[in-house]
Amino acid sequence: MDCRSESATTGEGRFRVNANRKLLDVWLLVRCVSCDRTSKLTVHERTPVSSFDPAELHGYRVNDPELVASRLLDPLLARRSRFALDWTGAWRLDTPSVRRDEAWPVQLEVLFEDPVPVRPDRLIAQGLGLSRPEVLRRIKCDIPLRRPTTAGFTFTVMAGD
Repeated sequence: MDCRSESATTGEGRFRVNANRKLLDVWLLVRCVSCDRTSKLTVHERTPVSSFDPAELHGYRVNDPELVASRLLDPLLARRSRFALDWTGAWRLDTPSVRRDEAWPVQLEVLFEDPVPVRPDRLIAQGLGLSRPEVLRRIKCDIPLRRPTTAGFTFTVMAGD
C-alpha cells in the first residue's frame, strides 16, 4: 500500500544519474516525511550527454546544493512531477522599530535571501502587525501588493489615522 502523505524532503539533496549509452536520465531523490520512503522526481529523461552544459553535468554528479535548490524551484519540474513546495513558515519580515514620534512616511526595503514566493500584503501585515486592509490603505509600493513576488522591493508606510 502506498503512503498517502503529500509531504517530502530532499534530505541531503541528492541526484541520481543513470547513463544508457549516450543518453542520461537524471532524477532528484526525495524522501517522504511520513513513511521515510524514497521517490524520484525526473529532472531529465533520455537526454543526450552532448546537450548538457559541462558545469551542470558536474553539478548533478557531485549533488551541488545550489543545483538541487534551482531544480526544486523550477516551475516546469514541479508541474511535470505534480508537486508543490510548502512555504509555510519559510519567511519573516525583520523590521526596525519605528517610534510614534518619528517623521512619517517611513520607507523600508525587503530583501530575499532565497526566492521564496510571498504576497507582499501578507508579509508586511505580519511583519508590522497591521491588518491586511490597513496595509492596503497605508502602504505605497511600486509592485502589486496582492500578487506573489520572489524579488526584493521597497515600500513606504504612510502615517496612520
